[in-house]
Amino acid sequence: MSSHHIVREKQEPALLILDLQDFDPENLGQLLEWSPSVIVAADAYDEAESLRIKIDFLVGSLGTHLLQPRTRIVPAEGNELREAMEFLVHEKYPAVNIINSTTEISEYLPYCEKINIVVLTARKRIFMVRRGFSKWKPAGEEIQILSDTTQLTHTGLQQTTPTTFKTTLDGFYSLHFQEPFIFIAENL
Repeated sequence: MSSHHIVREKQEPALLILDLQDFDPENLGQLLEWSPSVIVAADAYDEAESLRIKIDFLVGSLGTHLLQPRTRIVPAEGNELREAMEFLVHEKYPAVNIINSTTEISEYLPYCEKINIVVLTARKRIFMVRRGFSKWKPAGEEIQILSDTTQLTHTGLQQTTPTTFKTTLDGFYSLHFQEPFIFIAENL
């Protein structure tokens, strides 16, 4: 049996690079492994190019800099994240991994029902979960609730601060709340 896989366009989450500050090259390599569509903000373009990343789309403008061959420009007047998200939704990408050093959750809220979003920082993986979410994790892993919640209940977790929990055992933990979805963070 062959170990080759056919990767269809938009099958893998797109990769939006807004800021590579302190981002682990090994984690970056894992994100690039399946050749996703790569969208890079103008401010991160030089660093991404220096890492020899094939850039499919540039959000914003580089002025007189030369682009890689076949890199297309997504115009942005001001907010590169908003323009990139609008582009991804318009192009019907089902999911996106976003590398960013800041995590202002409110910036992602307009897109939560349109595209699956995972935000990666140097230390955290941030993602949206729906009511009744459960996931397997080893004991002692930290989970942080980043959204305001109503009537939050949980299993398999011990609360350590008002917004932080640790898994109690190897196994599934679950979250139940009133909101349609919330954002949580896990350590990378």
